[in-house]
Amino acid sequence: MKEPISITALSSISSLGDGSEAVWNSYLDKNHRFSKIEIGRQWVWAASLGGEVKKSIEELRQSDHKYKELDDSVLFAIYTARKVIEKSGWKSESNFGVNIGSSRGATSLFEKYHQEFLEQGKSSTLTSPTTTLGNISSWVAHDLKSKGPEISHSITCSTALHGLLNAVAWIQSGLTDKFLVGGSEAPLTPFTIAQMQALKIYSREEDAHPCKAMDLEKNQNTMVLGEAAALACLEKGKKSNALALVTGIGYATEPLEHSVSISTDAQCFQDSMKMALKSAGMNQVDAIVMHAPGTIKGDLTEYNAIKKVFGDHMPFLTTNKWKMGHTFGASGLLSLELGVLMLQHQQYVPTPFYKNNDGPKKIETVMVNAVGFGGNAVSILLKSPK
Repeated sequence: MKEPISITALSSISSLGDGSEAVWNSYLDKNHRFSKIEIGRQWVWAASLGGEVKKSIEELRQSDHKYKELDDSVLFAIYTARKVIEKSGWKSESNFGVNIGSSRGATSLFEKYHQEFLEQGKSSTLTSPTTTLGNISSWVAHDLKSKGPEISHSITCSTALHGLLNAVAWIQSGLTDKFLVGGSEAPLTPFTIAQMQALKIYSREEDAHPCKAMDLEKNQNTMVLGEAAALACLEKGKKSNALALVTGIGYATEPLEHSVSISTDAQCFQDSMKMALKSAGMNQVDAIVMHAPGTIKGDLTEYNAIKKVFGDHMPFLTTNKWKMGHTFGASGLLSLELGVLMLQHQQYVPTPFYKNNDGPKKIETVMVNAVGFGGNAVSILLKSPK
C-alpha cells in the first residue's frame, strides 16, 4: 500500500448490542446470542437484534414517509450510518464516498412482493425500486446528504470487506480522501432460512452451543444466521484519531468446482493472506479473526490455509460467529470491528472450541478474513495506530 488508511470511526448493530461498549462487553462474556425463533412455519436458531434497537429502527421507519416502505436491511444501514458519521465528525458537505453492500438484499420485501404476485397475478408499484440492490448505499447517501461517489455491490459473504478494498482504491487514487464502507443484512426470513437448509449447512444442534464455529472436530454443519449492520469511516493517511490502521490488503478467487466450492486448503485464502502480508511488508501477525462460518468444510479449509501460510508460527485464532451467527454481507465488517476492539483493549477474545497457544502480550497486528460462495476471499491487515 502507498500509505496506511485510518479507520476513524466504527459502528454496528447486531445481537451483540448497539455501540462499541455494548459490543465489547458482549465479547467478554461466554454466552452466545442465539435463541429459537419462529420464522415462517418453523422454529430455528437465529441471532436477532435486541428489543431497544428494533424499537429505534421502527422509530426511524416512522420518522419519514419515504422510509415506511424500505426493507429492514436499508433501515439498519441508515441507522448505523447516522451513528458512525456522528462519531467521525464528518459534515454532510464533506466529499466522502459511500460503499455499502448486502449479500441477500431486500429479502423480506422480495418475499412479500413475490407472494403478492403469486396470489394476485400482478406486482406492487414499489416492488422494483424497493428491492433494487442499490437501495442501501443510495438511501444512506440520501439520508446523509453526502457529496461523494455512491456505490453498491453484492459479493456474498465478503461484501463488506470488498467495500473496504474499493474504498482503499478510491482513496489511494486521489479521487476522494474519505469513504464510508460496510454491509447490512436482514436475512431472518422464511425463504432465506430454507435456502441455507437446502444446502444442509444450517444448525440442527440442540445443545448449549448451536453454532460450533472453530470446532474443528464437529461432525455436522452448524451455521446460524444473524441480522446486523456494520459500518466504518476510512480516511487517507495516519490520523490522530485513528482507531486502527489498514496497512495491508489481499484478495483472491479460485477455480470453481461448483457454485459453493472451496478447496481443501482454501487456496483463495492462502493467496489473499499472502497478498495482504506482502502489501504491508510483513510475514507475521499477532491474531487472525477468521471467517469460520460454523460449517465443517468452511472452518477446516480456512484453518488449513492459515497453517500453510504461517507454518509453526500460528497466530492467535478467533471468530465471532459462534456467538452472533453469520450475518452474510455484514459479517466481514463485524469481524473487522472485533479486530479493532482487540487492538484497542489489548485483549484476545477466544472461542469456546479452539485452544490457542499464548499469543504475544502486546497485540500490534490483526488480520481479518472473509470469503463468499465460490471462493472469493479477502484479507485485511490491521495495525495499532500507537
